[in-house]
Amino acid sequence: MLTEQGFQRKRFDDLIAEAEDKAKEVYGEKVNTSERSFLGILLRIHAWFMAKIWGVAEDVYNSGYVSMATGNNLDRLGPYVGITRILDQYASGSVTITGTPGHTEDAGFRVSTETEIIYETLDSFTVGTDGTVSVKIEAIEPGQAGNVAAGMVTVIVNPNPDVTGVTNPDRITGGREKETDAEFRSRYELSVAGGGSASVDAIRGALLRLEKVRAAAVIENNTMETDAEGRPPKSFQAYVLGGDDQEVAETIFSKQSGGIESYGDISVEVLDLGGYPHTVKFSHAEEVPIHVNVVVTKNDRYPSDGDEQIKNAIIRYIGGEDAAGSYYNGLSMGGAVVFTRLISAVYSVDGVEDVAVTVGKSTDNMLSQNVDIAPYQVAQTTADYIEVTSHV
Repeated sequence: MLTEQGFQRKRFDDLIAEAEDKAKEVYGEKVNTSERSFLGILLRIHAWFMAKIWGVAEDVYNSGYVSMATGNNLDRLGPYVGITRILDQYASGSVTITGTPGHTEDAGFRVSTETEIIYETLDSFTVGTDGTVSVKIEAIEPGQAGNVAAGMVTVIVNPNPDVTGVTNPDRITGGREKETDAEFRSRYELSVAGGGSASVDAIRGALLRLEKVRAAAVIENNTMETDAEGRPPKSFQAYVLGGDDQEVAETIFSKQSGGIESYGDISVEVLDLGGYPHTVKFSHAEEVPIHVNVVVTKNDRYPSDGDEQIKNAIIRYIGGEDAAGSYYNGLSMGGAVVFTRLISAVYSVDGVEDVAVTVGKSTDNMLSQNVDIAPYQVAQTTADYIEVTSHV
Protein backbone atom coordinates (compact mmCIF):
# COMPACT_ATOMS: atom_id res chain seq x y z
CA MET A 1 0.00 0.00 0.00
CA LEU A 2 1.08 3.60 -0.51
CA THR A 3 1.74 5.49 2.72
CA GLU A 4 3.53 8.66 3.80
CA GLN A 5 6.67 6.52 4.09
CA GLY A 6 6.33 5.33 0.50
CA PHE A 7 5.22 2.02 -0.97
CA GLN A 8 4.81 -0.74 1.64
CA ARG A 9 4.86 -4.12 -0.09
CA LYS A 10 2.87 -6.97 1.43
CA ARG A 11 4.96 -10.14 1.68
CA PHE A 12 3.74 -13.73 1.40
CA ASP A 13 3.60 -14.15 5.18
CA ASP A 14 1.56 -10.95 5.51
CA LEU A 15 -0.93 -12.13 2.90
CA ILE A 16 -1.28 -15.58 4.53
CA ALA A 17 -1.96 -14.00 7.91
CA GLU A 18 -4.63 -11.72 6.42
CA ALA A 19 -6.24 -14.64 4.54
CA GLU A 20 -6.37 -16.81 7.68
CA ASP A 21 -7.90 -13.95 9.70
CA LYS A 22 -10.56 -13.45 7.02
CA ALA A 23 -11.32 -17.20 6.89
CA LYS A 24 -11.81 -17.30 10.65
CA GLU A 25 -14.03 -14.23 10.45
CA VAL A 26 -16.24 -15.91 7.85
CA TYR A 27 -16.17 -19.59 8.96
CA GLY A 28 -15.48 -19.26 12.66
CA GLU A 29 -12.44 -19.39 14.90
CA LYS A 30 -12.18 -23.17 14.74
CA VAL A 31 -11.82 -23.42 10.95
CA ASN A 32 -8.75 -25.40 9.95
CA THR A 33 -6.30 -23.25 7.93
CA SER A 34 -3.17 -25.32 8.57
CA GLU A 35 -0.67 -26.00 5.76
CA ARG A 36 -2.09 -29.49 5.07
CA SER A 37 -5.79 -28.60 5.20
CA PHE A 38 -7.75 -28.10 1.98
CA LEU A 39 -8.64 -24.49 2.88
CA GLY A 40 -5.07 -23.78 4.03
CA ILE A 41 -3.66 -25.02 0.72
CA LEU A 42 -6.09 -22.84 -1.26
CA LEU A 43 -5.24 -19.79 0.85
CA ARG A 44 -1.49 -20.31 0.34
CA ILE A 45 -1.81 -20.76 -3.42
CA HIS A 46 -3.85 -17.55 -3.60
CA ALA A 47 -1.37 -15.70 -1.34
CA TRP A 48 1.56 -16.81 -3.54
CA PHE A 49 0.00 -15.29 -6.65
CA MET A 50 -0.95 -12.13 -4.74
CA ALA A 51 2.66 -11.82 -3.49
CA LYS A 52 3.85 -11.87 -7.11
CA ILE A 53 1.42 -9.05 -7.95
CA TRP A 54 2.61 -7.00 -4.96
CA GLY A 55 6.20 -7.51 -6.14
CA VAL A 56 5.34 -6.16 -9.59
CA ALA A 57 3.54 -3.20 -8.01
CA GLU A 58 6.66 -2.42 -5.96
CA ASP A 59 8.83 -2.56 -9.08
CA VAL A 60 6.47 -0.16 -10.87
CA TYR A 61 6.68 2.26 -7.93
CA ASN A 62 10.48 2.02 -7.77
CA SER A 63 10.84 2.57 -11.51
CA GLY A 64 10.06 6.26 -11.01
CA TYR A 65 13.16 6.85 -8.85
CA VAL A 66 16.73 6.96 -10.14
CA SER A 67 18.14 5.35 -7.00
CA MET A 68 15.93 2.25 -7.38
CA ALA A 69 15.03 1.93 -11.07
CA THR A 70 16.92 -0.60 -13.18
CA GLY A 71 17.31 -1.52 -16.85
CA ASN A 72 14.95 0.11 -19.33
CA ASN A 73 13.03 1.82 -16.52
CA LEU A 74 16.22 3.65 -15.53
CA ASP A 75 16.86 4.54 -19.19
CA ARG A 76 13.48 6.29 -19.38
CA LEU A 77 14.48 8.70 -16.59
CA GLY A 78 17.61 9.93 -18.35
CA PRO A 79 15.91 12.19 -20.96
CA TYR A 80 14.38 14.26 -18.13
CA VAL A 81 17.89 15.63 -17.43
CA GLY A 82 19.13 15.45 -21.00
CA ILE A 83 21.22 12.27 -20.87
CA THR A 84 20.86 8.76 -22.28
CA ARG A 85 22.60 5.54 -21.37
CA ILE A 86 25.90 5.08 -23.18
CA LEU A 87 25.58 2.01 -25.38
CA ASP A 88 28.31 -0.28 -26.67
CA GLN A 89 30.90 1.79 -28.51
CA TYR A 90 33.28 0.86 -31.30
CA ALA A 91 37.03 1.31 -30.88
CA SER A 92 38.59 3.59 -33.48
CA GLY A 93 41.94 5.01 -34.51
CA SER A 94 44.17 5.11 -37.56
CA VAL A 95 46.54 2.81 -39.41
CA THR A 96 49.37 3.36 -41.83
CA ILE A 97 48.95 1.23 -44.95
CA THR A 98 51.84 0.52 -47.31
CA GLY A 99 51.47 -0.58 -50.90
CA THR A 100 51.76 0.32 -54.57
CA PRO A 101 51.77 4.11 -55.10
CA GLY A 102 48.48 5.26 -56.63
CA HIS A 103 46.54 2.12 -55.64
CA THR A 104 43.00 2.92 -54.46
CA GLU A 105 40.67 0.99 -52.13
CA ASP A 106 37.07 1.74 -51.19
CA ALA A 107 35.93 2.31 -47.61
CA GLY A 108 35.45 -0.93 -45.71
CA PHE A 109 38.88 -2.39 -46.41
CA ARG A 110 39.52 -4.79 -43.51
CA VAL A 111 42.58 -5.22 -41.32
CA SER A 112 43.03 -7.05 -38.02
CA THR A 113 45.31 -8.02 -35.16
CA GLU A 114 46.98 -11.43 -34.86
CA THR A 115 44.19 -12.33 -32.42
CA GLU A 116 41.58 -11.64 -35.13
CA ILE A 117 40.13 -8.38 -33.81
CA ILE A 118 38.88 -6.95 -37.10
CA TYR A 119 38.68 -3.30 -38.17
CA GLU A 120 37.59 -1.61 -41.39
CA THR A 121 38.58 1.66 -43.00
CA LEU A 122 36.03 4.47 -42.71
CA ASP A 123 36.96 6.21 -45.99
CA SER A 124 38.33 5.26 -49.37
CA PHE A 125 42.09 5.77 -49.68
CA THR A 126 44.82 6.06 -52.27
CA VAL A 127 48.39 5.01 -51.53
CA GLY A 128 50.68 8.05 -51.76
CA THR A 129 53.78 8.47 -53.88
CA ASP A 130 55.92 7.38 -50.92
CA GLY A 131 54.06 4.07 -50.79
CA THR A 132 52.11 4.83 -47.59
CA VAL A 133 48.79 6.33 -46.55
CA SER A 134 47.17 7.03 -43.17
CA VAL A 135 43.57 5.84 -42.87
CA LYS A 136 40.98 6.01 -40.08
CA ILE A 137 39.59 2.66 -38.95
CA GLU A 138 36.83 1.37 -36.66
CA ALA A 139 36.26 -2.03 -35.07
CA ILE A 140 33.47 -4.07 -36.64
CA GLU A 141 32.35 -5.26 -33.19
CA PRO A 142 31.67 -2.93 -30.23
CA GLY A 143 33.27 -3.29 -26.82
CA GLN A 144 36.58 -3.04 -24.99
CA ALA A 145 38.10 -5.93 -26.97
CA GLY A 146 38.72 -3.49 -29.83
CA ASN A 147 41.06 -1.33 -27.71
CA VAL A 148 44.60 -2.44 -28.60
CA ALA A 149 48.11 -1.10 -28.19
CA ALA A 150 50.21 0.54 -30.90
CA GLY A 151 51.67 -1.88 -33.43
CA MET A 152 49.05 -4.61 -32.91
CA VAL A 153 47.08 -4.16 -36.17
CA THR A 154 49.34 -5.98 -38.63
CA VAL A 155 47.12 -8.34 -40.65
CA ILE A 156 45.42 -7.65 -43.99
CA VAL A 157 42.17 -9.65 -43.87
CA ASN A 158 41.76 -9.98 -47.66
CA PRO A 159 45.27 -10.25 -49.14
CA ASN A 160 45.92 -7.83 -51.99
CA PRO A 161 49.15 -7.67 -54.03
CA ASP A 162 48.91 -3.86 -54.10
CA VAL A 163 48.61 -3.61 -50.29
CA THR A 164 51.73 -5.01 -48.68
CA GLY A 165 51.50 -4.00 -45.04
CA VAL A 166 49.59 -2.29 -42.26
CA THR A 167 50.32 -1.10 -38.74
CA ASN A 168 48.77 1.25 -36.20
CA PRO A 169 51.29 3.86 -34.99
CA ASP A 170 49.10 4.74 -32.00
CA ARG A 171 46.81 2.64 -29.85
CA ILE A 172 43.21 2.03 -30.88
CA THR A 173 40.82 3.34 -28.22
CA GLY A 174 37.20 4.28 -27.56
CA GLY A 175 35.66 0.82 -27.40
CA ARG A 176 33.54 0.18 -24.34
CA GLU A 177 30.73 -1.98 -23.04
CA LYS A 178 27.21 -0.72 -22.43
CA GLU A 179 27.01 1.59 -19.42
CA THR A 180 25.91 -0.27 -16.29
CA ASP A 181 23.05 0.85 -14.05
CA ALA A 182 25.54 2.01 -11.38
CA GLU A 183 27.58 4.03 -13.92
CA PHE A 184 24.43 5.58 -15.38
CA ARG A 185 23.11 6.57 -11.93
CA SER A 186 26.45 8.20 -11.07
CA ARG A 187 26.47 10.19 -14.32
CA TYR A 188 22.80 11.11 -13.80
CA GLU A 189 23.54 12.56 -10.37
CA LEU A 190 26.58 14.48 -11.60
CA SER A 191 24.78 15.84 -14.68
CA VAL A 192 22.04 17.43 -12.58
CA ALA A 193 24.44 18.75 -9.94
CA GLY A 194 24.57 22.11 -11.65
CA GLY A 195 21.68 23.67 -13.49
CA GLY A 196 21.83 26.77 -15.65
CA SER A 197 25.21 27.99 -16.86
CA ALA A 198 28.34 29.95 -15.89
CA SER A 199 29.16 27.67 -12.95
CA VAL A 200 31.63 24.85 -12.35
CA ASP A 201 28.85 22.32 -11.82
CA ALA A 202 26.97 23.47 -14.92
CA ILE A 203 30.05 23.02 -17.14
CA ARG A 204 30.80 19.62 -15.68
CA GLY A 205 27.17 18.51 -16.01
CA ALA A 206 27.06 19.61 -19.66
CA LEU A 207 30.27 17.72 -20.43
CA LEU A 208 28.92 14.57 -18.80
CA ARG A 209 25.88 14.71 -21.05
CA LEU A 210 28.12 14.21 -24.09
CA GLU A 211 27.84 10.66 -25.35
CA LYS A 212 31.56 9.80 -25.54
CA VAL A 213 32.69 11.57 -22.38
CA ARG A 214 33.30 9.04 -19.61
CA ALA A 215 34.14 11.53 -16.87
CA ALA A 216 34.81 15.23 -16.37
CA ALA A 217 36.14 17.59 -13.72
CA VAL A 218 36.29 21.39 -13.61
CA ILE A 219 38.72 23.25 -11.33
CA GLU A 220 38.58 27.02 -10.97
CA ASN A 221 41.03 29.64 -9.76
CA ASN A 222 38.87 32.40 -8.28
CA THR A 223 41.80 34.30 -6.79
CA MET A 224 43.72 37.27 -8.22
CA GLU A 225 46.95 35.25 -8.41
CA THR A 226 48.18 32.47 -10.68
CA ASP A 227 47.72 29.21 -8.77
CA ALA A 228 50.22 26.40 -8.23
CA GLU A 229 49.06 24.58 -11.37
CA GLY A 230 49.62 27.64 -13.56
CA ARG A 231 45.98 28.65 -13.93
CA PRO A 232 45.65 32.42 -14.48
CA PRO A 233 43.60 34.56 -12.07
CA LYS A 234 39.84 34.20 -12.48
CA SER A 235 40.02 31.19 -14.79
CA PHE A 236 38.92 27.57 -14.88
CA GLN A 237 40.33 24.34 -16.28
CA ALA A 238 38.13 21.51 -17.54
CA TYR A 239 39.57 17.98 -17.53
CA VAL A 240 37.85 15.47 -19.80
CA LEU A 241 38.15 11.70 -20.15
CA GLY A 242 37.11 10.68 -23.67
CA GLY A 243 34.98 12.69 -26.08
CA ASP A 244 35.56 14.64 -29.30
CA ASP A 245 37.74 17.74 -28.81
CA GLN A 246 35.55 20.02 -30.95
CA GLU A 247 32.36 18.88 -29.26
CA VAL A 248 33.95 19.31 -25.83
CA ALA A 249 35.11 22.85 -26.67
CA GLU A 250 31.68 23.87 -27.99
CA THR A 251 30.02 22.53 -24.84
CA ILE A 252 32.40 24.45 -22.57
CA PHE A 253 31.84 27.64 -24.58
CA SER A 254 28.06 27.27 -24.32
CA LYS A 255 28.25 27.17 -20.52
CA GLN A 256 31.19 29.37 -19.53
CA SER A 257 30.70 32.90 -18.31
CA GLY A 258 31.64 35.79 -20.58
CA GLY A 259 35.03 37.29 -19.78
CA ILE A 260 36.19 34.27 -17.75
CA GLU A 261 39.24 32.58 -19.25
CA SER A 262 39.37 28.85 -19.93
CA TYR A 263 42.76 27.21 -19.37
CA GLY A 264 44.42 24.01 -20.54
CA ASP A 265 46.92 22.45 -22.91
CA ILE A 266 44.38 21.84 -25.70
CA SER A 267 43.13 24.82 -27.71
CA VAL A 268 40.10 24.61 -30.01
CA GLU A 269 38.48 27.41 -32.01
CA VAL A 270 34.72 27.82 -31.55
CA LEU A 271 32.36 30.18 -33.37
CA ASP A 272 29.69 32.12 -31.48
CA LEU A 273 26.20 32.79 -32.88
CA GLY A 274 27.51 35.84 -34.67
CA GLY A 275 30.21 33.83 -36.42
CA TYR A 276 33.09 35.33 -34.43
CA PRO A 277 35.89 32.91 -33.39
CA HIS A 278 36.82 32.20 -29.78
CA THR A 279 39.58 29.97 -28.41
CA VAL A 280 38.49 27.44 -25.79
CA LYS A 281 41.11 25.62 -23.75
CA PHE A 282 40.82 22.42 -21.71
CA SER A 283 42.86 19.32 -20.83
CA HIS A 284 42.59 15.60 -21.11
CA ALA A 285 42.74 13.58 -17.91
CA GLU A 286 46.25 13.00 -16.59
CA GLU A 287 47.17 9.31 -16.57
CA VAL A 288 48.74 8.07 -13.32
CA PRO A 289 50.81 4.85 -13.56
CA ILE A 290 49.88 2.29 -10.90
CA HIS A 291 52.37 -0.40 -9.81
CA VAL A 292 51.10 -3.56 -8.09
CA ASN A 293 53.03 -6.34 -6.36
CA VAL A 294 51.16 -9.58 -5.63
CA VAL A 295 52.38 -12.59 -3.65
CA VAL A 296 50.03 -15.57 -3.92
CA THR A 297 49.82 -18.78 -1.92
CA LYS A 298 48.27 -21.31 -4.32
CA ASN A 299 46.76 -24.80 -4.21
CA ASP A 300 46.33 -27.60 -6.77
CA ARG A 301 43.47 -25.79 -8.56
CA TYR A 302 45.73 -22.86 -9.51
CA PRO A 303 45.95 -22.83 -13.34
CA SER A 304 49.26 -22.96 -15.21
CA ASP A 305 48.69 -19.39 -16.45
CA GLY A 306 47.36 -18.19 -13.10
CA ASP A 307 49.94 -15.40 -12.79
CA GLU A 308 48.84 -13.94 -16.14
CA GLN A 309 45.16 -14.28 -15.19
CA ILE A 310 45.82 -12.28 -12.02
CA LYS A 311 47.57 -9.55 -14.02
CA ASN A 312 44.66 -9.36 -16.47
CA ALA A 313 42.08 -9.21 -13.64
CA ILE A 314 43.95 -6.29 -12.06
CA ILE A 315 44.26 -4.49 -15.41
CA ARG A 316 40.53 -4.88 -16.09
CA TYR A 317 39.80 -3.26 -12.72
CA ILE A 318 42.30 -0.38 -12.88
CA GLY A 319 42.45 0.10 -16.65
CA GLY A 320 45.30 -0.06 -19.14
CA GLU A 321 46.99 -2.48 -21.54
CA ASP A 322 47.39 -6.20 -20.92
CA ALA A 323 50.27 -8.31 -22.24
CA ALA A 324 48.37 -9.06 -25.47
CA GLY A 325 47.92 -5.35 -26.18
CA SER A 326 44.19 -5.13 -25.39
CA TYR A 327 43.22 -1.88 -23.69
CA TYR A 328 40.64 -1.66 -20.86
CA ASN A 329 38.91 1.51 -19.69
CA GLY A 330 38.91 0.55 -16.01
CA LEU A 331 38.39 3.26 -13.39
CA SER A 332 36.82 6.61 -14.24
CA MET A 333 38.61 9.92 -13.77
CA GLY A 334 39.24 10.63 -10.11
CA GLY A 335 38.42 7.04 -9.12
CA ALA A 336 40.69 5.81 -6.32
CA VAL A 337 42.41 2.43 -6.57
CA VAL A 338 40.67 0.57 -3.74
CA PHE A 339 42.97 -1.93 -2.03
CA THR A 340 40.24 -4.45 -1.21
CA ARG A 341 39.05 -4.43 -4.83
CA LEU A 342 42.57 -5.47 -5.88
CA ILE A 343 42.41 -8.39 -3.45
CA SER A 344 39.01 -9.37 -4.89
CA ALA A 345 40.49 -9.30 -8.39
CA VAL A 346 43.25 -11.70 -7.30
CA TYR A 347 40.77 -14.06 -5.63
CA SER A 348 38.72 -14.19 -8.85
CA VAL A 349 41.38 -16.62 -10.13
CA ASP A 350 40.77 -20.21 -9.02
CA GLY A 351 43.25 -21.83 -6.67
CA VAL A 352 44.30 -18.77 -4.66
CA GLU A 353 44.62 -19.69 -0.98
CA ASP A 354 46.09 -16.46 0.38
CA VAL A 355 47.39 -13.21 -1.04
CA ALA A 356 49.53 -10.22 -0.05
CA VAL A 357 49.21 -7.07 -2.17
CA THR A 358 51.08 -3.77 -2.22
CA VAL A 359 50.27 -0.92 -4.58
CA GLY A 360 51.59 2.54 -5.33
CA LYS A 361 52.23 5.23 -7.91
CA SER A 362 55.90 4.25 -8.00
CA THR A 363 57.96 1.21 -6.98
CA ASP A 364 59.56 3.33 -4.24
CA ASN A 365 56.29 3.74 -2.33
CA MET A 366 54.35 0.47 -2.33
CA LEU A 367 51.80 0.09 0.49
CA SER A 368 48.83 -2.10 1.41
CA GLN A 369 46.26 0.68 1.20
CA ASN A 370 44.11 2.67 -1.21
CA VAL A 371 45.77 4.91 -3.79
CA ASP A 372 44.07 8.30 -4.00
CA ILE A 373 43.64 9.81 -7.46
CA ALA A 374 43.04 13.54 -8.01
CA PRO A 375 39.76 14.60 -9.67
CA TYR A 376 41.62 15.45 -12.90
CA GLN A 377 43.60 12.17 -13.04
CA VAL A 378 42.85 8.60 -14.13
CA ALA A 379 44.64 5.50 -12.87
CA GLN A 380 46.29 3.28 -15.50
CA THR A 381 48.48 0.19 -15.35
CA THR A 382 50.07 -2.35 -17.69
CA ALA A 383 51.28 -5.92 -17.45
CA ASP A 384 54.82 -4.55 -17.01
CA TYR A 385 53.73 -2.61 -13.91
CA ILE A 386 52.34 -5.71 -12.17
CA GLU A 387 54.57 -8.34 -10.53
CA VAL A 388 53.00 -11.63 -9.47
CA THR A 389 54.84 -14.24 -7.41
CA SER A 390 53.06 -17.53 -6.63
CA HIS A 391 54.12 -20.39 -4.39
CA VAL A 392 52.57 -23.38 -2.65
